[in-house]
Amino acid sequence: MRSRYTAYVKHDTAYLQHTWHPDTRPGHLVLDAQPAPRWTGLNILRTAAGLADDSSRTVEFEARYKLNGRACRLHEVSRFVQRDGRWYYLDGDVAQ
Repeated sequence: MRSRYTAYVKHDTAYLQHTWHPDTRPGHLVLDAQPAPRWTGLNILRTAAGLADDSSRTVEFEARYKLNGRACRLHEVSRFVQRDGRWYYLDGDVAQ
């Protein structure tokens, strides 16, 4: 989760695509929207997992950013799955 946040901060679309599960990965990512958010922090609020050998995990996080000088936040519960020993972002639910 932290590495994907860092990739958003650095606009590293290649890393984001590489760590996104192929079943849900978008064909194209655009991170150069204008005005661009200025990411200011990440808080991991909760992690959830089943048994030790489970191949899925859930991470609830809050990412803070500024947009046009206004403080904003993204609150999401993300799902990750393990495939061939690597973890991939599957999808997430954005909290309102």
